[in-house]
Amino acid sequence: MINNQNQRVCVIGAGVAGLSTGRYLKEEGIPFTILEATKYVGGTWRYDSRVGTDENGLPIHTSMYKHLRTNLPKPTMELRGFPIPRKVQSFPSWQVYYDYIKDYAEHFDLLKHIKFLHNVISVKRINNIWKVKHKHVISEEEFEEEYDFVVVGTGHHSKPNMPNIPGEKLFKGTIIHSHDYRVPDGYKNRRVLVIGSGPSGMDIGLEVCDVSKRLLHSHHSVVNFRTPFPTQYVRKPDVKEFNETGAFFVDGTFEEFDDVIYCTGYEYDYPFLDKSCGLEMAKQSVAPLYKYMVNINQPTMVIMGLVVRACLVVALDAQARYATALIKGNFTLPSHEDMTLDWQQRLNALLSQGKPLSHIHFLGEKEDDYYAELTKESGIERVPPVMFKIRTCDTEAKLENLYTYRNYTYRVLDNETFVRTVEE
Repeated sequence: MINNQNQRVCVIGAGVAGLSTGRYLKEEGIPFTILEATKYVGGTWRYDSRVGTDENGLPIHTSMYKHLRTNLPKPTMELRGFPIPRKVQSFPSWQVYYDYIKDYAEHFDLLKHIKFLHNVISVKRINNIWKVKHKHVISEEEFEEEYDFVVVGTGHHSKPNMPNIPGEKLFKGTIIHSHDYRVPDGYKNRRVLVIGSGPSGMDIGLEVCDVSKRLLHSHHSVVNFRTPFPTQYVRKPDVKEFNETGAFFVDGTFEEFDDVIYCTGYEYDYPFLDKSCGLEMAKQSVAPLYKYMVNINQPTMVIMGLVVRACLVVALDAQARYATALIKGNFTLPSHEDMTLDWQQRLNALLSQGKPLSHIHFLGEKEDDYYAELTKESGIERVPPVMFKIRTCDTEAKLENLYTYRNYTYRVLDNETFVRTVEE
């Protein structure tokens, strides 16, 4: 075993990914610095009523809205060894969960390792070392430091994916992306079009439906939602084009409305990563990655959280432990050739099924297998299979009724089993 305690590690971002990585690096005595562009920990979990830019001219990172509750139950939102208090409801509000993240940072004494208000502007690989340039957002003083490892933990829920629908500029009403959605109040007694049926599309759609005169929900999902929607909720297919007062849909129908909310997801956006990093960036994919996280072309760089359809907090904690084990030298990665082959096989499997490249980040049914693979290779403690089982059960509850799935409480009995009850 190689002892790499002297490795210098740069962690970018002080959200869940950065904080959990910092915790494990600290436990192993590996020196690290967390660079955070804002003056807060918590990343997207911190609510900010503002949209656009902050007081320092940086884009508002968070996509949090005022009445959000987690869409996964408490056991799947816990960071390892740091329980969410028992009194907390099954699906916590953003405020309660944000307090939990702040408590985590303080409990593991991470704040002293964070350089707040330091925005990373460039990461380059030069002469077998990482050169990280960052700027203090108030003084605008620039710094450049050298590191042996870089862990990117900035997430991928901050740059809106805009659908660019014909006629959009003709429309006289308001158009926002869910990134800028905060409260439903402005939509009271109005006719609203929501586009997209991902988690935010369904959640925001139902929240706005409660106050709007009419809620048009445009999406092409084949998921069988069995929710008893209210009478003012109207399902529509994809939009073909806008005009001044509404939109034509692909089925030939036309509807008038006052406001549009795009719940169309986010782009992968890492503008600070130089070409020397060896990654191919697209709006919906980052390639090539080994185990959904290790940069195959420069394996001393890890990109955290690029997994979709998973218990993200659980996955981030496992990835943080895997990255720490890698940095410490507890295991050795396969050769570049073998990692590339592994990546190519995953890609070929996708393409042979006619699926887009964006699905390369999907775990879904493979989630528990992924945790087993991380453990087998790195020796980290395995994520209990019960986590995937809870997510599977919760997914079915969402299909059954989006209004009631948060009424369930999930209690872990052991690594394989849980009990579900109705929250009192």
